[in-house]
Amino acid sequence: VQLQASGGGLVPPGGSLRLSCAASGSIVSINAMSWYRQAPGKQRELVAGITSGGSTNYADSVKGRFTISRDNAKNMVYLQMNSLKPEDTAVYYCNSVIRTRVRVGEYWGQGTQVTVSS
Repeated sequence: VQLQASGGGLVPPGGSLRLSCAASGSIVSINAMSWYRQAPGKQRELVAGITSGGSTNYADSVKGRFTISRDNAKNMVYLQMNSLKPEDTAVYYCNSVIRTRVRVGEYWGQGTQVTVSS
């Protein structure tokens, strides 16, 4: 199983980005899907999560600005980020709990850099 994140880049404050993460491999089902981020010198933190049923949760710092969604048919999770702030600068990682034929495990994508700067 692999998770491939994409969509990061450099944007000015107030700008928008949409991150995508594709899960591939011998997947039976995907449970929770999440986005984390890690800024330089800081611990990795949960940004947003979404269950298989579509329930979502967000870090207080991104509520009202970020929206997580998923496409179960495509094994994809997205993070729409609006009104970006310099403090959103970080490497963003997707995370999924995935059932294969032999195990249920937690998987991480490789990370995509988001830089918010003028």
